[in-house]
Amino acid sequence: MAASTFSSALPVLAGLALAGCAAYGPGAVQTGQTAQQVAASMGEPTGRHALPQGGTRLEYARGPMGKHTYMVDLGADGRVTGWQQVLTEPNLFAQAQPGVPVDTLLRELGHPSERRHGGWQGGEVWSYRYDAWGCLWFQVSVVGGQVKDAAQGIDPACDAGGNDKSE
Repeated sequence: MAASTFSSALPVLAGLALAGCAAYGPGAVQTGQTAQQVAASMGEPTGRHALPQGGTRLEYARGPMGKHTYMVDLGADGRVTGWQQVLTEPNLFAQAQPGVPVDTLLRELGHPSERRHGGWQGGEVWSYRYDAWGCLWFQVSVVGGQVKDAAQGIDPACDAGGNDKSE
């Protein structure tokens, strides 16, 4: 009898697990949907950023140990115009240029996995986890509200043997 109950519950549990996974990324988000529809699918955003051309960018950071941040752009009418996963190596290096203001960095990359005061140049060090070969994270020195410099570094979530413990 117990085996029968477990067998009948298994499809329900599997469905719930898949439903939870589907909300991780914006795969179900479609152009023209409202912010409320996006929130119903992905949950409340971890940040909201004004776009220079008007509209709003909704941030869905999947950290602090996650390696993905999804940005869903809304037009001035409040409807989805597109989305992207921004924590990619080319995008990290392109966005974190010296002199970039922190509000621009937040709009383009989202909130970092970690913020640490007292970087080697003063200010803060913002660290972003992302999918990379090896066990790296991207670190940005922020001084006076602007990017000072940026580079890759070893993610401390990894052990000395190079095993990635951050997933």
